Amino acid sequence: MSRAVIYDKFGGPEVLELRDVPEPHAGPGEVRVRVTAAGLNPMDWALAARPEAAARFGITLPSGFGYDFAGVVDEGASVGDRVYGGALGRAVADFVIVKAGDELFPTPDGMSDEVASTLPVAGSSAAAALAAAGVGSGDTVLIGGAAGGVGIFAVQLARLAGATVIGTAAESTFPFLRELGAEPVTYGPGLADRVRDRGVTAAVDLFGTETAEAALALGVPPGRIATIAAGPTPPGGVRATGGADAEPGALTRIADAVVAGELIVPVAAVFPVERIRDAVALQAGRHVHGKVVVTL
Repeated sequence: MSRAVIYDKFGGPEVLELRDVPEPHAGPGEVRVRVTAAGLNPMDWALAARPEAAARFGITLPSGFGYDFAGVVDEGASVGDRVYGGALGRAVADFVIVKAGDELFPTPDGMSDEVASTLPVAGSSAAAALAAAGVGSGDTVLIGGAAGGVGIFAVQLARLAGATVIGTAAESTFPFLRELGAEPVTYGPGLADRVRDRGVTAAVDLFGTETAEAALALGVPPGRIATIAAGPTPPGGVRATGGADAEPGALTRIADAVVAGELIVPVAAVFPVERIRDAVALQAGRHVHGKVVVTL
């Protein structure tokens, strides 16, 4: 037997259960990964809490939990390789079965499994959003939700690209954002007025539409504004994107930047899988600075 986090009904962290399940094995063209760490994302608890969100991703009950994972291949090709990747609704488990080469990346030497497990969703989403907005050297980019799990990557990637970053967040996170290289500003009504004199040329909205709407009010062209959490039809013709749109090689470049010390991954909390409910409650509260990781 092995263990997996399962839920039989939609709801909050209380619906998540760590259960004994039959041990899975790799079939032809597949590999099995012994999972050691799973990074949590907002979409994980959204899928577990909201039937309509689950339906959009083809999730049916009962379901496993989580997407991001890291571990070691122990069946199939390349046994013994350290890897990280994604498995929708299956990541928080002792074992994950994936197609060989599908959503699986080598974990570089010098990177812990805990850090590797934070990269797939947040790293690819940040890279996709910045690319969709065309952020580059000389830009001043307004990033909404800059202190969140995707935001910490977006801020640093924009800085590495040569952009000046203004990040919206709660005041309690301002010192944290300054350490990442962003100029913090409070979110909420009046955002456009607070940044009107900053010369904003592009925007990335990682939480709703407030930042996108502020950028439009400032006269930023819709083609230079990207959203990842505003649904398929964001306001004013701005660009909707997500991790699936990231350019090939984006995650590898991010991982290389982490190992080189050019990009830091703040891991705010690490929980053993037996405390999955506590981990999800902390992550879902949206007050954590950085990533939450579950270990197995």
